[in-house]
Amino acid sequence: MADKNALVEEVKDKYGAIARGEQSGCGCSCDSATVVASAIGYTADELAVAGEANLGLGCGNPLAMAEVKEGMTVLDLGSGAGFDAFLAARRVGPTGRVIGVDMTDDMLARARDNAAKLGFANVEFRKGRIERLPVEDNSVDLIISNCVINLSTDKPAVFREMARVLKPGGRFAVSDLVLLADLPTAIANDVAAYVGCVAGASKIEDYILLAVDAGLTGLSIPQIAHGSSLVDAVAPEGSSIRDAALIAARAVASIKLHGRKP
Repeated sequence: MADKNALVEEVKDKYGAIARGEQSGCGCSCDSATVVASAIGYTADELAVAGEANLGLGCGNPLAMAEVKEGMTVLDLGSGAGFDAFLAARRVGPTGRVIGVDMTDDMLARARDNAAKLGFANVEFRKGRIERLPVEDNSVDLIISNCVINLSTDKPAVFREMARVLKPGGRFAVSDLVLLADLPTAIANDVAAYVGCVAGASKIEDYILLAVDAGLTGLSIPQIAHGSSLVDAVAPEGSSIRDAALIAARAVASIKLHGRKP
């Protein structure tokens, strides 16, 4: 496996290419973006609202089981083209706001363009790493993220940052890939599998401990998906990572992790 800095650059390169339209999010035809999003929990109404912000990325719908109220400040980690940020923006209303953070210039440009096209004035997108969020202390009511934390090379820092920026009593609702068992060595050491969100996943117990160690509490896992249904959702036929996903199917699961800051 490449070193941490090289992995970060690999991730930036891949998602920059997706943002520029040089490859699709799921590694297959663009039509599959709708199929993937539907399979991981998005409704037809949500897909219509998000429009071109759906790039076929993600492993779940972090907002599906999250309590979002008008006037909230929501932070989206790894906001991409703005898909989940726009869905949150609709729910927080004009008195709320949504902040998306992404490290990829092309994704940020696409997200800002989508915001203008869709008329979302209560959303802003900031450049930054999720390990060092460009967000004030104690300023966020809810953090969401969709299949992004597993891509981080410093996951403890991500959870520490989540704890820093949440208001006391603030909550998080993230969808992510975790491991139920060890991956085959060939996949665990495969850079493509890392960039495809598989090889960078943590063991489920270690993932939960990241939140505990950061001081977050009230933890729950309201949903888990695994096996062939997960493969079909995140790596449909024709996907560049489907072979790896099929081999890893027994070891990988998609979870929703909820919790709060005391």
